[in-house]
Amino acid sequence: MKTYSVFIGLGSNVGDRFKHLVAAAREIKNLPEVKYIWSSSVYDTDPWGQPGQARFLNAVVEVETSLGPRELLQKIKEIEARLGRTTTDRWGPREIDCDILLYEGLVHKDDVVQVPHVDLEQRRFALVPLREIAPELVHPVSGMTMEELAASCSDRGKVLMTSYKINV
Repeated sequence: MKTYSVFIGLGSNVGDRFKHLVAAAREIKNLPEVKYIWSSSVYDTDPWGQPGQARFLNAVVEVETSLGPRELLQKIKEIEARLGRTTTDRWGPREIDCDILLYEGLVHKDDVVQVPHVDLEQRRFALVPLREIAPELVHPVSGMTMEELAASCSDRGKVLMTSYKINV
């Protein structure tokens, strides 16, 4: 069975932000169809899309999976629900947010999921951790590497590496 390399963004700005990231990474690792590869450092970041809320902690995890994008998205949304994610305004505060960022060169859009993530190229908080773990990874639409995208991103939000490490 073919497996795919997938990069998943994790974010939290409500409650114990680090605990939420670790719990999400652990839940993703425990999915039977997923092999957890590793995670980026944890970054303290400015909120994106809706200013005036608490700062986020963000990280990116790399996994290998035999699941398709829709199935993987369903599984990670179930993880968010189990971890207490409440419905919020778009780009608003959240206990945990898990987004599929890149899916092994795949370009896919349907009524449920879009990969690469629709706003990835404008999100410094996602590009910086991606650049850390996969600097030469190529965005399948722009043709640019994560290094190039992070360097040219117009988002000027602060993205500060923390001493936190996700060990699951």
